[in-house]
Amino acid sequence: MSKITVESILDTRSLLGEGAVWDSAAQVLWWVDITAGRIHRYDPASGENRSAEFGEPVGCLAPRRNGGLVVAAKSGFWTFDFDTGARTAIADPEPHLPGNRFNDGTTDPAGRFWAGTMKDGGAPERSGAFYRLDPDMRVTCWKDGFWTTNGLAFAPDGKTMYFSDSNPAVRTIWAADYDAETGTPHAPRVFFDTNAVAGRPDGGTVDAEGCYWMAGVSGGQVYRITPEGKLDMTIDVPVEKPTKPMFGGSDLRTLYLTSIGEGYDDGLSGNLFAITGHGCQGIAQWRFAG
Repeated sequence: MSKITVESILDTRSLLGEGAVWDSAAQVLWWVDITAGRIHRYDPASGENRSAEFGEPVGCLAPRRNGGLVVAAKSGFWTFDFDTGARTAIADPEPHLPGNRFNDGTTDPAGRFWAGTMKDGGAPERSGAFYRLDPDMRVTCWKDGFWTTNGLAFAPDGKTMYFSDSNPAVRTIWAADYDAETGTPHAPRVFFDTNAVAGRPDGGTVDAEGCYWMAGVSGGQVYRITPEGKLDMTIDVPVEKPTKPMFGGSDLRTLYLTSIGEGYDDGLSGNLFAITGHGCQGIAQWRFAG
C-alpha cells in the first residue's frame, strides 16, 4: 500500500455536506448540502461542480435507472431532474412529524431505496425511523425509535444491510441479514461499537472485499471495519466532522469524503475531499429502479 493522501478537492465550505453517491454510468459524484437544500454534481474529469437548489433540506439521493434522481428530503420522497429543477412528490411518510427530516440513505441490489429520518435541529428525540421505497413507489417503515439514523450500506453480495445511530448515547453500527428478494432485513446484531474509536458513526459504504467504511464524525477520522466487525484501518482527516465516504473514479479507488462546515472557520471544514493510497477498491452503486 502506498502512502495515504487526503486532499481537499472542492472549496465549498458546505454547512452540512453529506449523501455522496458515485454514478458509474455518468462518472460523476452526486452529493448534497443538507441544511442549504442544495444538490451537487461533481465531475472529476473536468473538476466542475454544478449545483441545483432543491428548495428544502435534502438528506440523500440516488440516480434512477429511468433517468433523474430519487431524493429523500424534509418533506418526504421526491423525483428530481437536476438539469431542469423539476421535482415530483412521491410520498411523505411522516406528516405527523413535521420536525423531522430525512438524513442518510442508499439503494439495495434490487433497486429499492432505503433512507432514515431524524429530528431536524433542537434537542434530539428518538423520532427517527428507517424507510424502504420500492420501485413501484410504495413506502414501508421498517424500524423506528432512533435518534440519528445513519450509515446505510449493503454488502457486495446484498446479503447484509448495515445501519447506525450517531447519537452520543448510542454510537452503534448494526448489521442485519438481508432478504434481497423481499427487501426485508432480519434481526439486527451489533456490528461495531464506536466507543472504541474517536468518531461517532456517520455515513458509510462498503468496498469490494466487503469491509465497511465509516466516517467518524466529531473524531476527525475514517475507519475501515472488516465483515467480522474488527477495526482494520484508521485514516486521519483534516476536519473534525467528516460525514460520508464513497468510492468513485473510473477504477473505484478514490474515496470521496463530505464534511460539515457549519460552526468552523478553518478553511477546510465543509469541503469535499479525495483519499487515495489506501489500497482498496469500492463497488458500483445500485440505481433506484423506480
